Amino acid sequence: MAQARGRNQAGKGDGGGARQGGGTGQGRPGRASGEQYFSAAPASQDARRTLTVDLRGHRAEVTTSHGVFSGSRLDLGTSVLLRQAPEPPEAGAFLDLGCGWGPVALAMALDSPGADVWAVDVNERALELTAANARANGCGRVHVAQTGQDGRPLAEQPHTAALPCEAMPEDLAFDLIWSNPPIRIGKEALHTLLMAWLPRLKEGGAAYLVVQRNLGADSLIPWLEQALGDAFTVGKMASSKGFRIIEVLR
Repeated sequence: MAQARGRNQAGKGDGGGARQGGGTGQGRPGRASGEQYFSAAPASQDARRTLTVDLRGHRAEVTTSHGVFSGSRLDLGTSVLLRQAPEPPEAGAFLDLGCGWGPVALAMALDSPGADVWAVDVNERALELTAANARANGCGRVHVAQTGQDGRPLAEQPHTAALPCEAMPEDLAFDLIWSNPPIRIGKEALHTLLMAWLPRLKEGGAAYLVVQRNLGADSLIPWLEQALGDAFTVGKMASSKGFRIIEVLR
């Protein structure tokens, strides 16, 4: 794997922002009353809106909606991840785990046009939005795939004009994983999700996870160390605005 090209430079911008205002972080996802953003088929009204966001210095026009994570703005946790994550390699296979409406996948694709970026989520509306936002911003190598409730990609992917999911090769391994994981699915489900994907890092690959400190970031690090074993190195890369960036190296 080509190693990451170094830390974000000041000229790249502050890493993420939206004209609509600041983020809400992992604690307050944008969703309709009583509805979880990790539902496969949101029942809330699909009321779409357009935002202008900054993704690591790239200006993007995106569409969001109800029933997906942080549907009204670029959330604070994702902004911290985009600001703190090292420069990605120029090419390779990248993963956005829990893509929502797609800010992380878009940032990866805009930073590294030669990479194939896979964006996965259980939420069909989130995948529709990610696919539409990739097309609207010229990111032709973003692929979307739906996961089941176990966090693994579905064997049979929905494929329509609006929801163009693709079957993910079972042996696909990733050079880079970025994720603002869905902490509120619960500890056991989160652990299952992470162990479905982090072992798919290539030798020399890296993953960067943003987790709110008061939602268990510091206890997640030793758990990952034990669960992943000696082939991986896990540590805290950075802290900002109440969030930790957890680095996983293989």
